[in-house]
Amino acid sequence: MSLDVSPQLLAEAENGEVREEDFVETVRTSLPYAYDLVDRLVSELLSGTAEFTDNQTPPPSEKERGQLLRALSSDAIRRSLERHFGVTLAFQNCHRVAAFRPEARGGETYTRFTSLRSQILNQSPEFRDC
Repeated sequence: MSLDVSPQLLAEAENGEVREEDFVETVRTSLPYAYDLVDRLVSELLSGTAEFTDNQTPPPSEKERGQLLRALSSDAIRRSLERHFGVTLAFQNCHRVAAFRPEARGGETYTRFTSLRSQILNQSPEFRDC
């Protein structure tokens, strides 16, 4: 299961729309490694002038890797994190997440990071089972 959804949040979803703040809080508590990683990348991005910041350090365990994969493979979770933090996220492999300024989407650096070529060049045998 990706998220630990409270009975209250489930009831809200069953009765209509869910407040995004409540959803993001559920993501934060359910997938703390993924949330904290994005938070760190955003802090680094906003404190500097780089076009993007990225993580190249593998997660400490499969538990954390699973959190990251669940967060970034879900459109709802990923888009909510992007709106919450005001960034565009890009993901290349089991742990290489990048935070870009929103206006970078479609730009040269973002396009290069998300290209087929970059995906291929960012592979290694240890990523086969992640």
